[in-house]
Amino acid sequence: MKIAILGYGKMGKLIEKSALERGHEIVSVIDSAEKSDFNGAQACIDFSHPDAVLDNVEKAAKSQTNIVIGTTGWEEQSGDVEKLVSGAGIGCVYSPNFSLGVQLFLRIVKHAAALMDSYAQYDVSGIEMHHREKVDSPSGTAKAIAKSLVEGLKRKELAVYHPGERRIEENELHFSSLRCGQIPGTHSVIFDSLIDSITLTHEAKNRSGFALGAVAAAEMIGDKKGLFTFEELL
Repeated sequence: MKIAILGYGKMGKLIEKSALERGHEIVSVIDSAEKSDFNGAQACIDFSHPDAVLDNVEKAAKSQTNIVIGTTGWEEQSGDVEKLVSGAGIGCVYSPNFSLGVQLFLRIVKHAAALMDSYAQYDVSGIEMHHREKVDSPSGTAKAIAKSLVEGLKRKELAVYHPGERRIEENELHFSSLRCGQIPGTHSVIFDSLIDSITLTHEAKNRSGFALGAVAAAEMIGDKKGLFTFEELL
């Protein structure tokens, strides 16, 4: 497959390595607004910047190129993205996290929430940790985890990420964020009671799993048309 890479930071370089190892050809690397030629790519993989996502989808739509979006923090524009993808008849797959392990972790969390719903003595919260250069906070993965918990626990009605100087209400799920050093990504869910605690954690050892998943998503989207999540393709 001919692949264009949008954004050539740490993730872009790992995507290039992973794609080449899987026998694909990198036909374009776009790391600035001035360069925008996809050079006949069959798919482009975006790990650029939240502010650039909509523009990149527009370019993909015009060139009839499938697109994989690994950038997070653009979700408020999802309606515009869906219109562009649908209108152009291309395939688009997005995810807050392209790691297979994280996708499995999300399913484990969903099951845990359903199990713990009957045990009100356990309060629940979460914490995510990433490198200090990460633009968005909380992470897209944290939002996905929190969504599963709120949907699965009747006693929690909404997730709170930045509560400020106040206490957390009984119906609120607190999910906090930490930014430090070079942490690739760690997400934990904590069920705590007076007598014990249960903690579920996914810890990325490096970024290679994210790159591999993004390349796999480009392979999976193939002839499909429309907007898909990575979970749906799996």
